[in-house]
Amino acid sequence: MSMETTAACRIEWYRTPIEKEQFKALTQRSDAKAFLQAGSYLLVIVLTGALTFWVKRNLGWPWLVPALFIHGTVYAFLINAVHELSHGTVFRTKWLNSLFLHIFAFLGLNNHVFFRASHMQHHQHTLYFPQDSEVVLPIKLTLKGFFQTALVNWPRMKWQMGQLLRFAFSRFKGDWECVLMQDDKVRIAVVRWARAMLVGHVVIAVFSLAYGVWLVPVLVTLAPFYGEGLNYLLNNTQHVGLCGDVADFRLCCRTIQVNPLFRFLYWNMNWHTEHHMYAAVPCYNLGKLHRAIGHDLPPAPKGLVETWRQISSILHSQKADPSYQFVSTLPEPG
Repeated sequence: MSMETTAACRIEWYRTPIEKEQFKALTQRSDAKAFLQAGSYLLVIVLTGALTFWVKRNLGWPWLVPALFIHGTVYAFLINAVHELSHGTVFRTKWLNSLFLHIFAFLGLNNHVFFRASHMQHHQHTLYFPQDSEVVLPIKLTLKGFFQTALVNWPRMKWQMGQLLRFAFSRFKGDWECVLMQDDKVRIAVVRWARAMLVGHVVIAVFSLAYGVWLVPVLVTLAPFYGEGLNYLLNNTQHVGLCGDVADFRLCCRTIQVNPLFRFLYWNMNWHTEHHMYAAVPCYNLGKLHRAIGHDLPPAPKGLVETWRQISSILHSQKADPSYQFVSTLPEPG
């Protein structure tokens, strides 16, 4: 597969019609709304980190594990922050968008340059393999995988740290990485950011250990790898079990309804069909977009319990027949 091959696959996606003026209003970016989302999320990370320090000092070891779990639960959604800011739709002011993108990418050990290159292909060719090799069907999920993710995710830590080191030394492997790195500017930017993260986190570790505050790297560098259970339950609803090679986001993406706290942590990505259908709409306007076009979308499962009942049924069917895909019920044309 080459970048030329990937670019040559142009898909005429179905999108629910929406009035021009209404769409224009929905795509308006707001620094105030962006600060409310990004600033509040960063504050929550700081507060859970501070809480963990307080627990260690005042309550001792038995309470440290649940405190770390809470911090890891919040920290896991850094990937969603990077995702939204990579779209460039969160802040009206570009340098603010870039500033928060770099902060969240550094904290979460995410190479936002590589992610953006990959994610652009994912949006243009959602679940069309190999043009979209970011999300490849069938997605296999297990109870063992969930518990491993929810506690300490050693496999992902090994993989992500390995990727960080490879990128820092300009080493890429696999068709997907090699295709995305054909652009010299992108490759150089990926390498530079990987090196910046590597140096930054090494400095954090060295100074923390030198001053006897070993908890700092645990709360920063290692935090992406524990307490990811809630993120697992939310992020894995997006495409699992749905249809590939179909030019209709209503059939290859899943919208779910969740409570306001989960929507905040998840950066409103529960409105996932809407996000794919109109990616220019900022995350804080996706609820309004859903109300505008919801009449043309499949019914959205209410809450994680109903959502995972549906997904579990799909995974059970796929275990018996690996080619099975769930076809969402679409509204009758009005």
